[in-house]
This record gives sequence, structure tokens and C-alpha cells, in this order.
Amino acid sequence: MKQAGMKRLALMVGILGFGFGVVGCGGGGEGGGEGPIVPPPPAPAEYADKHMPAGWWTDPKILEEGKELYIGGKNPDVNCASCHGKDGKPVKAGARDFRVGDRMKMYSDSVWFWRISEGVPNTKMKPWKSKLSEEDRWKILAFERSFGLAGKGWDVNKKEWVPADQVK
Repeated sequence: MKQAGMKRLALMVGILGFGFGVVGCGGGGEGGGEGPIVPPPPAPAEYADKHMPAGWWTDPKILEEGKELYIGGKNPDVNCASCHGKDGKPVKAGARDFRVGDRMKMYSDSVWFWRISEGVPNTKMKPWKSKLSEEDRWKILAFERSFGLAGKGWDVNKKEWVPADQVK
């Protein structure tokens, strides 16, 4: 009888533990429901040496133009907000949550630019290089990083996000 009670208790503890584990892996939290936070693949050679033009991280005009592009205000064929949300919170399943700084800081500016340009295979993220100039893709990136990496810029030498006014 004692043994049956112990088995039942162990089963209940196991079920509760599993349930809490499933809830902990769901949406919300720092991962934003996108799965584990892992580094993206490196940018291919054609993008590896591309970086944000000097001074753009802190240029209010660039950020405003990036916002207009992001929300589809300048080019109705391009509306990042329709998937990623006007505030960086995805409105469509599978879209990257730009507010999750722990994830987004793993994307160098060249990797981020590559993804905007070429899209992401096996996802709904389309390539935008045929609809947006290189300049406009950089403007969008400058705006997108403001959700989870506000005030930061990519330091090419340090290979990390730093305060934008320190980017050389």
C-alpha cells in the first residue's frame, strides 16, 4: 500500500514537472516564444563586410525614414510591421520578435542586413533586395534595432553592440 502511494506521488510530481516545463517553454518570456536563443549563422561572404554607414545609428532622419519604410509608408509593397508588428512585437506566427534584446544582440549588422536582403529559407521571411535599395534596407535595420537594442550600434572592431555614440 505504501508503495502504491509512493508511485502515485512520483507520477503526480512527474506530470506537474512536465506541465511546468511545457508552460515555461511557451510564448512570452525573454525568448518571445521563438524557441531557444541560439546564434544565427554567419553572413555569407558577399554580406560579411557590409556594415551600417557611418553616423546612421544616431541620425534621427535615418531612423524616421527607416520607420516609414518599416510600416509601409514609403513603399506599399514593403510593410515589415504587417508581420513584425509596429512595435517589434510579432503579429504573425514565426516572425522574429525584435524586442528580445538577448536574441537580437547575437545578430551583427551584416547578418541582420543579409536576412533583410535575402530573406530566411524555410520561413515566410521574403528577400527584400529587389524591392528596396541597399540604402533603404540599412534604414530599416537602423529602425528595427531600436526595439530591442535602442541606443546601440554595431562596433565592427569589437564585434558587439555598444552605445551608438561610441561606434567609429
